[in-house]
Amino acid sequence: MADFTLRAYQREVVERALNRENVIIWLPTGGGKTRAAVYVAKRHLESTANAKVMVLVNKVHLVDQHYNKEFEPHLGDHYKLMKVSGESEEKDFFGIVVKSNDVIICTAQILYNALINKEEAKHTELSDITLLIVDECHHTHKESVYNKIMRCYIEKKLKGQRPIPQVLGLTASPGTGGAKTLEGAVEHVLEICANLDSVIVSTKNYTPELEEKVPRPKKTFDIVEKREEDPFGDHIKWMMKQIHEYMNLPSDVRLRECGTQEYEADVVILEQRGVTENNRLLAQCALHLRKYNDALLINDTLRMMDAYRSLEEFYNAKLTTAIDGTDYFLVGIFQENQVELKNFATNHRFENPKMAKLESTLLSQFGPDVNSRGILFSRTRRSTHCLHDWVLKSRTLQNAGIKAAILTGAGNGITYMTQHEQADTIRNFRKGLLNLLISTSVAEEGLDIPECNLVVRYGLLTNEIAQQQASGRARARDSQYSVVAQKGGREVRRELINEYLEELTGKAIDRVQIMSEHEFRRKINDLQTQAIIMSKVLENRKTEKKNQYPASRIRILCRNCFAQVASGNDFRLLENAHYVNINPDFKNHYKLGGKVALERHFEDWEPGCTVSCNNGNCNKDWGFEMKYKKAAQLPNLAIKNFALETPDGRVTVKKWKDVPFMVEEFNFQHYFVIHATFYDTSSPRTLTVTLCPGTFFKVVDLLVEAKQLHLFLTAAVKDQMRGGAGDGDDFAFKKHLAPSRRCMTSLCSHLSMQLV
Repeated sequence: MADFTLRAYQREVVERALNRENVIIWLPTGGGKTRAAVYVAKRHLESTANAKVMVLVNKVHLVDQHYNKEFEPHLGDHYKLMKVSGESEEKDFFGIVVKSNDVIICTAQILYNALINKEEAKHTELSDITLLIVDECHHTHKESVYNKIMRCYIEKKLKGQRPIPQVLGLTASPGTGGAKTLEGAVEHVLEICANLDSVIVSTKNYTPELEEKVPRPKKTFDIVEKREEDPFGDHIKWMMKQIHEYMNLPSDVRLRECGTQEYEADVVILEQRGVTENNRLLAQCALHLRKYNDALLINDTLRMMDAYRSLEEFYNAKLTTAIDGTDYFLVGIFQENQVELKNFATNHRFENPKMAKLESTLLSQFGPDVNSRGILFSRTRRSTHCLHDWVLKSRTLQNAGIKAAILTGAGNGITYMTQHEQADTIRNFRKGLLNLLISTSVAEEGLDIPECNLVVRYGLLTNEIAQQQASGRARARDSQYSVVAQKGGREVRRELINEYLEELTGKAIDRVQIMSEHEFRRKINDLQTQAIIMSKVLENRKTEKKNQYPASRIRILCRNCFAQVASGNDFRLLENAHYVNINPDFKNHYKLGGKVALERHFEDWEPGCTVSCNNGNCNKDWGFEMKYKKAAQLPNLAIKNFALETPDGRVTVKKWKDVPFMVEEFNFQHYFVIHATFYDTSSPRTLTVTLCPGTFFKVVDLLVEAKQLHLFLTAAVKDQMRGGAGDGDDFAFKKHLAPSRRCMTSLCSHLSMQLV
């Protein structure tokens, strides 16, 4: 076991946790919160019968970091540890993992799934856990996964159900919850304490030692003057004006300034309105305006050519998908101005001055003989890719020895990273094989690189928590925290506001800590009771919304061409995660695209090809096919790509949880029966079974599937199979089982299934 000592301020903040109180440890980034948590876990394991420690994190890469850097080195010699994330096979038998290990480190979603899953191998209870450690616990609010878990805890507590685990929260930045006053900030801190059923502790007696151990980086504002000329941006705004005039904006619509996030919000609402009012012209114009606004935002922070390419990619896809005059007009606007835009974009005279300032900021810390490491934070995945391309193509930055890589969130899209790619990038950064990470917010929290001496925030508008977390990534002594921004820009104002809110957070925590025990407990109990009541109210509202219309009364339309393609009762919820269309006729409405490649492997399904609208040139992306239990080929669809026609009008929703009708759970056995078709083959004496549209099952396949379903093909069914049938032959029945209804009924009875 690795050497284990705590600093004085760490011993102070764990004292109440060692006395089995529920505690939130508040220490700055780099202050050793995780080390303190490991110490509490060690003492807990030593002193508690049948101890079970669960460590929850909110980002996948932190599972490996906490396991490899802290928990395994200090506990691995004497206790059984297991790390589990979405890509781990262990998630499929998490209940067994919990029973057979002493310490489990996992993403919060894994535990929540286990709490609500009733399969024995996957299920676990909070009562199985004796110590629950919640990393970055300031996320325990609203509808976060952390809060869903803790809501289960609070319900058990208020009902007097025991045992429940001891709770240990870790945070560097509780924040103010959007409050701008001390009273509001105090209320937010109390809510976090109530949600975690914990007191909040910080060092009081050893502040000088903490400040010595965790020096704050030097903060600089690297300010640039506004562009003197921006013909590229001006020309895009002129093009947007042409679209405004063409679309004949409704009299009650007032769009805000182009090139802002407020304008983006306006056109998002406008597109929704166009869809719900059956006004395709309005919807499509709004969609294209959003793309032009994206280009303006890119032009404001990156290279003109990056903005131009974003438009070029969009319109290259639109060229072959025009449906009506609106599409031809919008594509034509771009084509008519494409050459002029590209000429502006390639004219270095009008290049973005922020990029030059960013270059000088990086060069101030990097050089051929300088051993620096830095993180450059940017707003979007696209911007990280553009900045990476810029670094690679800059001879000056390459001569300075910058070895850059992208770090973004895990996902399945082209601009996402796999979990393994994330881990490799972080590992190479730790080793010094890379010295600059260009990252989205995924690296703001928890990433522990002691050698990191530079953090740059570029084109970001975030809250005080994100600012504080990002600043904390600069761990080395004499580190620099730089904000690259335009003079008088919103980024500088936001940074200054966040500094005030960070100070306000500290005052709020002080106020909470000096409350009397009686007053604190009274407020916590009141907040917990209110939270449970509100949770029930919201749940009832969701149920009412789900029952607003019968599924059969809902018509599903393509969001792009408005063609009706399905009914609400065609959909089923599979494994509480996937919304699939089970109507075999639905395949007439979509075309297949490329194969979906996922790094992860799933227990019961695998991805197929992408699916898109088959109505003329529409080609709207809808989702992808999935093969379930190696048998059923099911379209898995994103509801944001559709409109819903209800008895009271057309609506749009972003997520399936918001649809105004109930989606039944998928029943594979039921699907197996309903979608089996029996028909005469070319031989007049036999019938062939087709279980899924387009899929003929051979004898061996059906037997395998029957086994997977825990069904049994009896000897009686086997006897009725054509003589000589074997592996590889069609599953066929003698003619005396016809007509098809009798044949199906016979098969169902032998498979112990009910015919509906």
